[in-house]
Amino acid sequence: MADLTHELLRRLPKAELHCHLDGSVRPQTLLDLAAERDVPVPARTAREMDDYMIVRNAHNLEEYLARFSVTLSVMQDAPALERIARELIEDAARDGIRYIEIRYSPVLNTQDGLSLDETVEAPLRGIAAGTRETGTIGRVIICALRHLEPAVSSELSRLAVAYRHQGVVGFDLAGGESGHPARDHAESFAYARAHDLAVTVHAGEGYGAESIRQAVHDCGANRIGHATRLFEDPSLSQYVNDRRIALEICLTSNVQTHAVASYETHPLRAYFDDGQNVVLSTDNRLMSGTTLTDEYAHAAHSLGFSLPELAEIARNGFESAFLPWHERVALLESVDRELSSVLSSS
Repeated sequence: MADLTHELLRRLPKAELHCHLDGSVRPQTLLDLAAERDVPVPARTAREMDDYMIVRNAHNLEEYLARFSVTLSVMQDAPALERIARELIEDAARDGIRYIEIRYSPVLNTQDGLSLDETVEAPLRGIAAGTRETGTIGRVIICALRHLEPAVSSELSRLAVAYRHQGVVGFDLAGGESGHPARDHAESFAYARAHDLAVTVHAGEGYGAESIRQAVHDCGANRIGHATRLFEDPSLSQYVNDRRIALEICLTSNVQTHAVASYETHPLRAYFDDGQNVVLSTDNRLMSGTTLTDEYAHAAHSLGFSLPELAEIARNGFESAFLPWHERVALLESVDRELSSVLSSS
C-alpha cells in the first residue's frame, strides 16, 4: 500500500456523512471564543488544546462524549456557531470533501438564551458562507439525544422538519446507547418520516446488534451511524444489505471508544466484502484527531483497501447523501470525472 500516499487519498473526491459540529472545532478557534467570552478552558495554546481534546484514554463511549462539555461551553451564541460551521466547511474543502452533512443537537446550544431557531439559522449561515468560499456543499442533520426525554426528541424532530427546505436534510439520534433504547424515541422519527425527512440513527457503537435492530425497525433508519456490531445479527445484516441502508463507518472513534479493539479488527473489511453499503466518516475531527483523508489511509494501511475499493466507498458516500436525487445525480457526474482522473493518474 506504499503507493497510497496521503496526498493521493486527499485528492479523492469524498463525501462526509457523519461529522459532529461540536466535535470538530479548530483548537485555536476554541481558544479565541473562550477568551472573547471569558469561558475557562483547560489549555493555553492551540497545541495544548489539540492535545487535551484528543481522546486517548476513554474506557467507553460515555467517557469519549465527556469531552464535548469543553466545546459546548463556547457554542452558546450565534456568532460562535456561525464561525465554527464556516471553518468546518473550509477544513472539509482542504480535505478533498465535496459534500458534507454536519450534525449536532441544537438543544445543547440554548444555555445562554438562544432560541432553537437561532441555533439552526446561525450554522446554516456559516455553512453558506463556507460554500461560497470553497465550493464544498454543506447540509445539516439535527440530532435528538438518547438520554433526554422523548418529548425533547419530538421537539427537535419538529424543528428539523421546519427547516427541511432551508438546509436541514436529516434527523438523527445520538448519545450513549446503553440503557437508552432507540425505540423510546420512535414517535419523533415517525414524525420526521411522515414529513418526508430522511433519518439516520447512531447504533451498534456502544451496544449490541439489538440497538441497530431498533434503529432500523422502530425508527425506520435510512442510514446507521457506526453499525460496528451489525455482524452479530446475520439476519439483520442481510436485511440491511438488501435494502442498501448505508453504514456510516468511523474507524478512529470506534477504536477510541473501544467499540473495536484496533483498526485491524474493525468489521469494515468484512462489511465491504459482503457488499454492504459502507461509507467512511470522521465522527469528530477534534476529539479523534483525524481527517477524512486519515480515515481513508487507515482503511488502506490497516485493512488492505486498494485505491479502486476506496474510490467505491467514496462514491457510496455521494449516492447515500440525504440530498435530493437530482442534486445527487449532478454531483455524481462531477465526482465520477474526478474519480476517473485520480484512478488513471495513480
